[in-house]
Formats: sequence, structure tokens, C-alpha cells
Amino acid sequence: MRLQGKTAIVTGGASGFGAGIVRKFATEGAKVLIADLNLDLAEEVAAEVGGFATKADVASNDSVVELAQTAASKLGRVDILVNNAGITHLPKPMQEVTENEFDKVMAVNCKSVYLMARHFVPGMIDRGSGAILNVASTAGLSPRPNLNWYNASKGWMITATKTMAVELAPKGVRVNALCPVAGETPLLKSFMGEDTPEMRAKFLSTIPIGRFSTPEDLGNAACYLCSDEASMITGVAMEVDGGRCI
Repeated sequence: MRLQGKTAIVTGGASGFGAGIVRKFATEGAKVLIADLNLDLAEEVAAEVGGFATKADVASNDSVVELAQTAASKLGRVDILVNNAGITHLPKPMQEVTENEFDKVMAVNCKSVYLMARHFVPGMIDRGSGAILNVASTAGLSPRPNLNWYNASKGWMITATKTMAVELAPKGVRVNALCPVAGETPLLKSFMGEDTPEMRAKFLSTIPIGRFSTPEDLGNAACYLCSDEASMITGVAMEVDGGRCI
């Protein structure tokens, strides 16, 4: 029960890595609010773990304002904030990514971190405590061709994590990031271009441990970084990638 008595928001928490983080947090005693565009699925996960669910578009300021109001009514304070929501464009040469695709990736993967900070960091500063976790990617550390603007958005998130950590450390707020390799999530097909046995084998050959990241892997790492056990850790971009970045 390492998160006993803690409250948490997990964006994109209805599926994939986010759902793994939600389940681990709940198991460890946290009360969790799932913020996701898919309200039906979010409510299913919330019912499973005894938490709360709300529909939210984290790339919209008005929606994040509503999320903050919901969090205040459901959780009171917010001890832990997990910026997990993310999207990608399909693999293609950088010049072929449309402006709309580019804008959407940057809005969901980057602007959302800014908006969440704008509306939740003040409360953490007032209390002198808090933990923020940004789910980045190995793509931000060891980028691959044809995912150029997605790679860039995750590199942005890692840099944002480090500068947030430096600025907020004196205020008692820690900020870290996780960098998973691709996993069994709704985005897997988008990363590979097509989900075939051949493409999976090719992708897995780049991971020394020989498997994808799982929601449980991310949940375990997130729990540690957001718990008091990691009270001396801030500004870290932890690789949860089976050796992919070595």
C-alpha cells in the first residue's frame, strides 16, 4: 500500500499503459480519477478499481478546466498527476505528414502537459508537495525514421520533464518521466504501420529482452516514481524498454 491515502489523476487511463498505471495505483491504495476521451471504457476501469472517471480532452484548455473542477469535487486535492494521454501519426516520411496530423500530435503530446501544469501545479505548490509523471517514449531518446514528429514530441516531453523538475523541486514537487518501448496498446499498430507477425518479429528483434513493454511494467515503474520511496528522484527519464536504448 505504497500510495495509501494518495489521490491521482491518470490521463488516457482507460486503456493501454494508462490502464496499467490506474490498476497498480489502486492496488497500492490510491484513489484514482481516470480522464479519457473514451468515457465508457474509463467508467469500466473506474468501476473495476473503485475510482472515478470523466471525459476529458487534455489538448483543450476548457476541457482541462472542467477536469480540474471534477478533480476538486471527486478527489479534493491531487497528489499525483500522470500525463499519459498520447497519440502518433502513421509511419511515413517527415514531409508527408499533414499539417493537421502534426498539430494533433503536438497538441495531445505536448500542449496537454502545459495545460495540466497550468491548472494543477498551483495546488501542489500551495501544499508544498506533489508528484508529476509524464509518459514519454524511447522514441524521444533513440528516434527511428518515419516517426519524426512523434519522436520530436516525446523528446519535447523529456526536456519539459527536466525543466519542470528543476523549477518545482524547491516547491516540494517532483517531476519524472517514463520511456517505454512499444507495447500491447491501441497505438501499437500505428507505430509499426501494420500489425503482422513479420512486423512484430522485426520490432521485437530490436529489444534485447525480447518482448514489448506491458501495462504492468509501466504501472510498476510509475508506482515507484510517484511513491515516497522515490522522494530523492526528480528529473529522471526512466527507460522501461528491455534494453532498447542501449
